Amino acid sequence: MPPATVRRAPAQVHAIRWDRVGRIVLLGVLFGLVVLYVGPARSYVQALGQAKARDAEVRALQREHDRLEARRRALSRPGVIEAEARRLGYVKPGERPYIVEDLPKTK
Repeated sequence: MPPATVRRAPAQVHAIRWDRVGRIVLLGVLFGLVVLYVGPARSYVQALGQAKARDAEVRALQREHDRLEARRRALSRPGVIEAEARRLGYVKPGERPYIVEDLPKTK
């Protein structure tokens, strides 16, 4: 009987698949770019939100300023300060103050 021959599988050569390597590198680079842009983009969005809040605050303060300025102009007219003082309960020297209590409420 002839000696048994052992058959071996042909040695497989693992060739580097450059197309796959290129895709992986490209995905890595794109992922890196996304990571680099996320932080500044988030900061930009936060800054926009803060700017809108500050604008609303400035508008509210401007309305308050306008209201106070109108009040100042009104109080600079003659007689207005005296009327305001009387509304607050002040009297002129020599006048006799009266306090009226238990008046019926009008509707």
